[in-house]
Amino acid sequence: MKNEFISQGRQDAKKYLSAFVPLWQKKYTTIFCCIFIYINFIQLYPGYSQSDSLYKYLEIAAKNNPTVLQKFSEYQASLQKIPQVGSLADPELSVGIFLSPMELVNGNQIADLRLMQMFPWFGVLRNAKDEMSLMAKAKFELFRDAKLQVYYDVQRTWYELYKVQKDISISERNIEILKLIERLALVRFKTASLENSGTSSKSSPTATISSSGTSIGASGMQTMGGGQSNTGTSGSGKTSSMQTSTMGSSSGSSGLADIYRIQIESNDLENNITLLKNQSNTIAARFNSYLNRKPDDPVFTGEGLTADTLRFSLLAVSDSILAKNPMLSMLGFEIQSLDARKKMVTAMGYPMVGLGLNYSLIKKSDVAMGEPSMNGRDMIMPMVTVTLPIYRKKYNAMKAEADLLKTATSQNYQATSNSLQSEYYQAVQLYEDAQRRITLYENQFQLASKSLDLILKSFSTSSSGLTDVLRVRQQTLDYELRQVDAVADFNTAIAWLKRLMAHSQLQ
Repeated sequence: MKNEFISQGRQDAKKYLSAFVPLWQKKYTTIFCCIFIYINFIQLYPGYSQSDSLYKYLEIAAKNNPTVLQKFSEYQASLQKIPQVGSLADPELSVGIFLSPMELVNGNQIADLRLMQMFPWFGVLRNAKDEMSLMAKAKFELFRDAKLQVYYDVQRTWYELYKVQKDISISERNIEILKLIERLALVRFKTASLENSGTSSKSSPTATISSSGTSIGASGMQTMGGGQSNTGTSGSGKTSSMQTSTMGSSSGSSGLADIYRIQIESNDLENNITLLKNQSNTIAARFNSYLNRKPDDPVFTGEGLTADTLRFSLLAVSDSILAKNPMLSMLGFEIQSLDARKKMVTAMGYPMVGLGLNYSLIKKSDVAMGEPSMNGRDMIMPMVTVTLPIYRKKYNAMKAEADLLKTATSQNYQATSNSLQSEYYQAVQLYEDAQRRITLYENQFQLASKSLDLILKSFSTSSSGLTDVLRVRQQTLDYELRQVDAVADFNTAIAWLKRLMAHSQLQ
């Protein structure tokens, strides 16, 4: 259908363009044809549009997911801490005004201004900036981990929704098959009823002929002295008539029972479809929450699902987990930041130096006793201040705190590594199991489908029973559903492995 549409579209486009495009523009005809075909193809086959593909959903989740945006905002906020800790403390300015001027030798002092700037020991600011830079990198790794987790959740939920919707589609097709079987059973029931009615209508003349024939035979035999043949023949005719009547009634009741069983199966499937649709709405609401959309927004899953490709060896995945996983990278940056904090705390235990300037505002005095040239001259006094960190307990406690936090983070790193290895083996188990089930259920489904076709033909010719038909139909349904589940589980396992090895799903 698609190839026919494309070829027809090319012909229509060329006919249309040949009437309007000059000869020197013929080389652009192919480009215009492709655009024309693409536009019409998208209109006729909207399901092929990439606007509702899983890839597009991943892009939407990366841009709109609240958790991802929260982690990114936290990362941006952590970047703002770097200039905060890397700057000097604010200088101190103190101003003193004398309400009554203080008499000095060479004038009267009316105000005193003091400006002081404290400088920490060498390396404090540098190590503080390193600590905050490493913490910001750790926040960025948290952002990466949140984005990877959302990617995995979107894919896992999408595959889960696909399985439910495919289950609904398969169940609806099986209802159609049950309706076909019901029509066949109804034909068998009507045929058996007609045969039974014909058999019962023929039983009366047969009995009459048999009775008359027996009486003639009996009169003849009586002349020869044999009088017991009449009784035996009459009893045989009654027994044959009763057996025919019993078979007709049993086949008729069996046909009704078959129809009832088919209707029971259909009702069960319809009830199951209703439950699956409710489950599909719940899963779709959860899926839309990852994309920060309305719960009732439609989600497109497509009709077919092909098995994904890992494109990596399992050994390479195991190595990449330890090298690229964002949680391990985050803990590594935290360990480095604690090393920088310890260096900063050690430098904080050394004296701080303050440089300042004192400016005294002096007014001239009429009774100055000193040098006349110094009368009313302002005074400038440089100052140096040094802190004395003699209380060592707090500095020692700060260094011990950094060491203990580093030890705890290292233990957390090991625990996280063990947990990731455990998840890796679970994902590998799911991957290999799903890969095996795909091949198995594909073969089983083909065999069950062929068996169902054969047994339906046998059932239509009344050579097989309904029990065999329903059993084979149920096997076909189960294997088709298991095949869908296997492909979905296989793709979920690949998404899980990519999430562990921090491989972006959009790459």
